[in-house]
Amino acid sequence: MLAFMIFLVTLVLVIWQPRGLGIGWSALAGAAVALATGVVNWGDVETVWHIVWDATFTFVALIIISLILDEAGFFAWAALHIARWGNGRGRLLFPLLIMLGAMIAAVFANDGAALLLTPIVLAILIRLEFSTGAALAFIIATGFVADTTSLPLVISNLVNIVSANYFDISFARYAQVMVPVDLVSLTATLVVLGLYFRREVPPHYPVEQLETPASAIRDHHVFRAAFPLLIILLIALFVTARWTVPFALIMGAAALALMAIAGRWLSPGQQPTVSLARVLKHAPWQIVLFSLGMYLVVYGLGHAWLTAHTADVLRWLGHQGPVVATVGTGFASALLASVMNNMPATLVGALAIDQAHVTHLTQQLMVYANVIGNDLGPKFTPIGSLATLLWLHVLSGKGYRIGWGQYMKVGLVITPPVLLATLLALVVWLPIISR
Repeated sequence: MLAFMIFLVTLVLVIWQPRGLGIGWSALAGAAVALATGVVNWGDVETVWHIVWDATFTFVALIIISLILDEAGFFAWAALHIARWGNGRGRLLFPLLIMLGAMIAAVFANDGAALLLTPIVLAILIRLEFSTGAALAFIIATGFVADTTSLPLVISNLVNIVSANYFDISFARYAQVMVPVDLVSLTATLVVLGLYFRREVPPHYPVEQLETPASAIRDHHVFRAAFPLLIILLIALFVTARWTVPFALIMGAAALALMAIAGRWLSPGQQPTVSLARVLKHAPWQIVLFSLGMYLVVYGLGHAWLTAHTADVLRWLGHQGPVVATVGTGFASALLASVMNNMPATLVGALAIDQAHVTHLTQQLMVYANVIGNDLGPKFTPIGSLATLLWLHVLSGKGYRIGWGQYMKVGLVITPPVLLATLLALVVWLPIISR
């Protein structure tokens, strides 16, 4: 009960963030109480840090890369191209923006997609003078796709990195399993969102009111380096997979390279266009504290009872056949993530799967189902993922407020079919490539 109360108060503080405390200090305060009361000990701190450090610093490096590219105009350039490819047809623009969100989420993580694409889409909607209903459709779609298509690569979501590191899954193996599954998730997302918002999306829009994509580019040096750097980065992640090089090392090197280009470190006479000081100021340093603090609180809760009870449930599911094991694990993870946030829910699921004692194939299905549940399931509630909280924060700053009731009305309808289709795709695909 003590572990549960500490977790509950910590979660309230993380969501509420009183007096600008931030999610990091809020989570760390909960961890300090857990340490002081003996719910966790200093040995647990070392264990948890070993689990989360790579994922945490990989995420920070990813966001730094994303913010530099955003300052350079890279994402605005891409969004304006998409808006022009829509050729004035709203029902074509809608899926094109969803697919752009999917690509950004794949490479720059779900949080990057939520942080960077949302203000760009809002700017386009204002320029095109869309109605309130139409604007809401595009806004919801942007936030939704950031999570539902954050499956394909290890770096696409913090959840993926933690799970891959915990179960020693290489970058290449993870992509082999999850890229096809992510394509199913993207297809299901397009279908579900298209059906749900079919009446709100306008049939036409004035494409002539849009600026040219080239006008969005503010730093041509960074822009020209973007595509080669991203290609080299992905190749490096695949090549180094056999040596289990930490993802944070590779992503950190890419972030430093882009900072050198943006800051004109090799051309000291040139004036930088991108403010590295502003980029570093807005980097998610609070995530470092949040990862350690929240995971410690949940680790203590797991020690007390949650991990053992979850393992019992997963053990039972694991003996009901691959379909039940996969779908059951995915939905159980999704429900847990929706009430306790997907970051701590991922750790609980991983620890429980490790203790479930099922066959190798069933365990693999459950590992990936836990990832899918924690990537997609948070869309049930606003507190389910950090990406959703960031997305709502960005919207609020732009004058768009989406209430919890309004959000859950949409999330509870559109999330289950996408989650189910994605889990069934995993059941079909993983046994094929595991033979």
